[in-house]
Amino acid sequence: MKKLYLEFDSPWKNILDLYFEDFISFFFPQAYKEINWKRGFESLDKEFQKSVRGAKLGSRLADKLFKVWTNQNEVAWVLIHVEIQNQQEATFAERMFVYYYRIYDRYRKKIVSLAILGDESPDWRPMQFNNELWNCRLSFEFLMVKLIDYRQKLSTLESIQNPFAIVVTAHLAAQETRNNPTHRFATKLTITRHLYERGYQKETIINLFCFIDWVMTLPQELDLQFKQELHDYEEKLNMQYVTSIERIGIERGFKKGIEQGIEQMRKPLLHSLKLNLEFKFGKEGRKFLPVISQLKSPKELSTFQDRLKAARTAEELERFYKLV
Repeated sequence: MKKLYLEFDSPWKNILDLYFEDFISFFFPQAYKEINWKRGFESLDKEFQKSVRGAKLGSRLADKLFKVWTNQNEVAWVLIHVEIQNQQEATFAERMFVYYYRIYDRYRKKIVSLAILGDESPDWRPMQFNNELWNCRLSFEFLMVKLIDYRQKLSTLESIQNPFAIVVTAHLAAQETRNNPTHRFATKLTITRHLYERGYQKETIINLFCFIDWVMTLPQELDLQFKQELHDYEEKLNMQYVTSIERIGIERGFKKGIEQGIEQMRKPLLHSLKLNLEFKFGKEGRKFLPVISQLKSPKELSTFQDRLKAARTAEELERFYKLV
């Protein structure tokens, strides 16, 4: 059976930007207490890329760098380097050290390196990098969380309001159901319904749904069924946050090849594509707006939507589209 597509890169990056404070609170509660959240925080992605440029030590999944202030000294600030690693990698601990010293060399500030391991190997738990020669020793330790450890705590996650309880649940469910589309359909529907049951605000429901939708992709037929059931559920609750009759109608039109009325149906789909582009690629996604505005047929729109889901970077999507 063909495995379902798994993507964790862009969804993790975006959810970290949206809910960084919740991320620290969920995974590193002790660090959370030491940060002065009233002063806010800054995402330093561009600075991070400059710092680690040229470090050829394996592929990155979602490297993030944030600037925060501590409670002890409001003038001082701490750089937090977050790694979301999704597969076992021999040089991972070394890469964590290389990034640490490059960031330190650039800023000369205190740094905390945090690693979230999203792979499925129970025995792979890197937390330290060591180097020694002739009694000259280096030992670098970093904080680490293993997501598969939460598989034994799923019932507990259901009662936790922090958005990352949903994020972790969806991440693990995506891995568990990669070989079973029917099971993924049912699990995705259950997790999505929990968004409404927890009493989240509309914006949080939409943001978390975007994460769930990206990591738990479904074959087209099941995806249409999922959106119909979700639409019915939203109608029952009188909370049409994620779906709409127009969006469902458009995707049914793709499946049946219905051309009549396509111009009237294009608007909500284009709106959905624009939201997904910005969620996945941020400002970089905006450069595709002129492209999608020129797409007329259901086949063209559907093709772009599929490629958007498959692309890991804006550059990759651009290359895909040039191949059409």
